[in-house]
Amino acid sequence: MSAIKLVINGIERTGLTGQTILDIARENGIDIPTLCHDARVEPYGACGLCVVECEGTTKLLRACATLAADGMVIHTNTPRLRENRKAALELLLSDHRGDCRAPCMLACPARTDCQGYVGLIANGEYGEAVKLIKEKLPLPASIGRVCPHPCEGACRRKLVEEPISIAALKQFAGDYDLQGEAYTPAIAPDTGKKVAVIGGGPGGLTAAYFLRAQGHGVTIYDAQPLMGGMLRYGIPEYRLPKQLLQAEIDTIEKMGVSMLNNIKIGRDVTLERLRDTHDAVVAAVGAWVSTGLRCPGEDLEGVLGGIDFLRDSAQYDFAGKRIAVVGGGNTAMDACRTALRLGAAEVYNIYRRTKNEMPAEVAEIAEAGEEGVVFKNLTNPIEVVGEGGRVKALRLQVMELGEPDASGRRSPVPVPGKEENIEIDAMIVAIGQKTDMLGLEALGTTRWGTIAADETTFLTNLPGVFALGDATNGGADIAIAAIGEAGRAAEMIHKYLNGETLTFAPEYLVKSEKSKEDFAHIEKSPRVNMPHRGPETRRKDFLEVNLTLSEEQARREAIRCLECGCMDVFECRLIRYANQYQVRPEKYRGEAHRRGQNDDHPFIHRDPDKCILCGLCVRVCEEAVGAAAIGLAGRGFETAVKPALNRPLRDTDCISCGQCAAVCPTGALTETMMIPKQVPLREEYTQTRCPHCEIGCKVRLAARGSLVLRALPAGEDGLLCRKGRFGFGGKTALPDVPEEIEKSYLERIRRANKA
Repeated sequence: MSAIKLVINGIERTGLTGQTILDIARENGIDIPTLCHDARVEPYGACGLCVVECEGTTKLLRACATLAADGMVIHTNTPRLRENRKAALELLLSDHRGDCRAPCMLACPARTDCQGYVGLIANGEYGEAVKLIKEKLPLPASIGRVCPHPCEGACRRKLVEEPISIAALKQFAGDYDLQGEAYTPAIAPDTGKKVAVIGGGPGGLTAAYFLRAQGHGVTIYDAQPLMGGMLRYGIPEYRLPKQLLQAEIDTIEKMGVSMLNNIKIGRDVTLERLRDTHDAVVAAVGAWVSTGLRCPGEDLEGVLGGIDFLRDSAQYDFAGKRIAVVGGGNTAMDACRTALRLGAAEVYNIYRRTKNEMPAEVAEIAEAGEEGVVFKNLTNPIEVVGEGGRVKALRLQVMELGEPDASGRRSPVPVPGKEENIEIDAMIVAIGQKTDMLGLEALGTTRWGTIAADETTFLTNLPGVFALGDATNGGADIAIAAIGEAGRAAEMIHKYLNGETLTFAPEYLVKSEKSKEDFAHIEKSPRVNMPHRGPETRRKDFLEVNLTLSEEQARREAIRCLECGCMDVFECRLIRYANQYQVRPEKYRGEAHRRGQNDDHPFIHRDPDKCILCGLCVRVCEEAVGAAAIGLAGRGFETAVKPALNRPLRDTDCISCGQCAAVCPTGALTETMMIPKQVPLREEYTQTRCPHCEIGCKVRLAARGSLVLRALPAGEDGLLCRKGRFGFGGKTALPDVPEEIEKSYLERIRRANKA
């Protein structure tokens, strides 16, 4: 072979005759995307991604199959190539069915990896579960107790019987974390940049946590005596013990976050002053002003705002009194249940729709009913009646449900001439919240009076000032929504501090729809519900109602997970390229293959619906392994990768080497991990040698913490036999393989090791 010279992307490169353009590019650290290339097999060019432009020819060349020639001038990343690759990816994705990430994760506003930490708990890796949660959420013990868990609403286990108790498992992991030295992420070297966070609620604390981890100096300024925001002052002790919340706040403070209390923006410090003394400012002030009823008598003594009441509940004595709470959300339920614990003889909940339309959590409504709250649904206050300037009674308009409104719920309309009166001693209004804009007047606002912030960059109208959470845009939301915004805002603020352009591209993920029929084969297993105290005892005190799952309960519940997300998500080249090229395959949407799933091998899981027919597994099995256990069957649209004659893979000449799974670029072929519960995780690798025979093949052990997940061949061209691949973790039920094929493969392994 003789040397050749060619120019790639404007720089002269040297190669050898017989090398392809792709070979030379890779040797020089130039990335050319490909899904179907492997150095051990003949080039095939099936995926069409490795195309390059060569000066002197109008057609695109496939780099994996085109031999390099002296004097070539190659371009690997032109607009034409990007459009061509994008189209190729979109066509491949139009027939790729499955779920990159589990629906529970996608439903979580903070994008916590529910499937991941649930799977880690099932495998007994509680510390690793905590670390995974804290990649998105620094307050798992607190949020596990109060979150209305939209993740559970998306959980597909409900198609079998009941969803996974994801929030309870988050609480379990959070409590485990607080039993010892709580985990905090590594902190990057000091950047010299300073950030002011206005507000010490869940959003502000989260923004501070992530910005400090990036190495920035962070100071939180909060108007209240203690940090925690609505978690501390808006949620009762019986739902969230404040000692536990403080322990999680202390963990953030120990990272080096400075926390200053009793400092109110506009009173003790100005926004201008914070801008002058910091490189960036984050407004996470929350929504602390209760919305009024707009009916006669609401200014009488004894009419309280829901947030005001919960914040100052310790100063009230409701012994023997009759209390009306207006509203149907979680704040209203908290107010009802707190009033009972303060000694109220009667607590009425007034809500203009039916109980089914109440936005509060079903469990909160049920527990309030158990404790004695009287629900007066389909009623709405029209006058607060007073005597001597104080509340005496409440006039209620009886309602009925009419046509659906913009939210999809049927609108309540008055029933003409039908009213009801109840005698009360106090009324708590919990129908909404708004933001106190004192000190923030310079910030642009929406027509609802909230801070106007860009929904992707979180920037306000003032340079260097960001805003998030309940005070922005659509207003008050659940705590996990503020936490999710804070995590994303911290990324943007970090870019801003580094002088980078604030850009955002939504991540493309493949999703699928499932029905009960898809899980008809799953054996039913009852949900492990959170243990809780009975209503007769709990209504008399403020001790915690819901108790943490035991270790046995947590693992039993976690094992119920259906493992919806792709096991190959962290290695899938298809989805990585899809996001690099910002694909939108919807324009090619049409009929797709329904090839079904085939779990017919002890170690190789096949999901043909994810197959893109690149053929790499077929060629590696035949050319690199010598088994030819699978092939391309059928013609045209019906082509599929499978064993001949539709035999189960275990009954073919498959030798359980796992090479097909190792080279699959999409997750259509994955190996069974050597753990009780399968779970997709970012892996850590340790190189060692296989002890099963005298060859001593190099092995990469993939692990997460102390959990060994897989044994993989070392190096791109590495080979392992079935014992090294699937017997490393103690599995003994290794299937028999044809003797001649096994001997031939072992010889290939010996040659590979010598090389």
